[in-house]
Amino acid sequence: MPASVSDPYDLAVIGAGSAGLAGAVTAAELGLSVALMDASPQTGGQFYRHPARALGAARPEALHHDWRAFAQLRRRLAESDVNHLAGHHVWAVTKEDGGPWAVHAGTGADGTTERSVRVRARTVLLATGAYERQLPFPGWTLPGVVGAGGAQAMLKSGLVLPGKRVVVAGSGPLLLAVASSLATAGAQVPAVIEASGYLGYARHPRALAANPRKLLEAAAHGAALLRHRVRLRTHSAVTEVHGTDRVEAVTVTRLDRDWRPVRGTGRRIECDALAVGHGLAPQIELATTLGCATRPVADGTSALALDDLQETSVRGLWAAGETGGVGGAQLARAEGELAGLAAAARLYGHPVHQGRVRELQRRRDRMRAFAEAMALSHAPAAGWAGWLTDDTDVCRCEEVTAKSIREAVTGLGARDARTVKLLTRAGMGWCQGRMCGAAVACLAAREAAVEPPGERRPFAVPVPLSALASLDSRDEPTGMRPDAYPEL
Repeated sequence: MPASVSDPYDLAVIGAGSAGLAGAVTAAELGLSVALMDASPQTGGQFYRHPARALGAARPEALHHDWRAFAQLRRRLAESDVNHLAGHHVWAVTKEDGGPWAVHAGTGADGTTERSVRVRARTVLLATGAYERQLPFPGWTLPGVVGAGGAQAMLKSGLVLPGKRVVVAGSGPLLLAVASSLATAGAQVPAVIEASGYLGYARHPRALAANPRKLLEAAAHGAALLRHRVRLRTHSAVTEVHGTDRVEAVTVTRLDRDWRPVRGTGRRIECDALAVGHGLAPQIELATTLGCATRPVADGTSALALDDLQETSVRGLWAAGETGGVGGAQLARAEGELAGLAAAARLYGHPVHQGRVRELQRRRDRMRAFAEAMALSHAPAAGWAGWLTDDTDVCRCEEVTAKSIREAVTGLGARDARTVKLLTRAGMGWCQGRMCGAAVACLAAREAAVEPPGERRPFAVPVPLSALASLDSRDEPTGMRPDAYPEL
């Protein structure tokens, strides 16, 4: 904790997943005062979601890989002086003139309390993770269609299944984990539908050889699918969902190498739920709003550009985990620890064991190479748009159809997601384009290279007007009363 309520923290960590936990406890153990902020009431992030104690789960670790690593981080957190601020939904980070950073957050279960909280800190570590990328298809708005990661979250945190008979579809290694978890928990999983394949990994033998643990994880998931008789279909996609009040069946169609549906190959699979996702996109809105540089990822997303010690292009602002590119919990832990060491060295000149830093950097680089291979192997190809009918909703929030977007492109000259948004309202709804942004950008590009949708937003999460109105002139981002939030 800071020496007094008027002093800023040494480090504010945003996100209590693997990266945030590793960064927070590392910095605290080196003597820094640390605030760990997260929207969830529990630590662990999306990867280590676990049920509340009230549900009485006997073995919450049963649905997780490498639970021991998380348990160790959680123990170190409990033994540290880190101030864990749960239920804090960070909506902006600003820099005070000549002073520290200010982290603004709404509080409560959904962040809609009437007053906003501000935490000041000399440095900030962004460990905000990623969100699922979705590509639309006819029927994807029917009840019973859930995100692949969402299905896993339901199981891990609520101990509930999205349905009794669940098809898992999309692209990326997350599908195998989701399918094996659902099958192990008692769901019937008739098939895993992968739009790409797994032979693409063979083009990166060095990355595979340097990460044998990933191969073991894949083998474990594969064994679970075989044990539960789950069929794996590659180079295929769910191109339509059938049902009236909820999912009753899906059509699975073979894809060519550009993800175009192959005529005459559609097959119907009966099910009552569909778990679908086409990879993950780094959640970088807080950083890009501050002007942090980004880099393109092979799967069409954007990630933060970071230096060897995890610092962004903005001095005093570090990032770790999926913000630098999706790579998994093990990579996130290494990057979080590295960022914590770097922040401590910057603030107080702590002597840092160079051997440990080099070890973490080698581990990070090895796992980053695998992450790049993964992104290349599962990158969506442009032909997926061929399964969209004119009346398919692309933007669910504003109910903007594929026909409306195509007319904006062909008839009105739109060439990017922003122009399409201005002409059709696609991306102006509650999710602010997180669900439809990738699809709109692809449709706008037509045959040209896809430009990732812009991630610069004034608010990273929805903020009630009452919370903004509660900020008086003394609470402007350029200054703050020392006693504004004495509880922090």
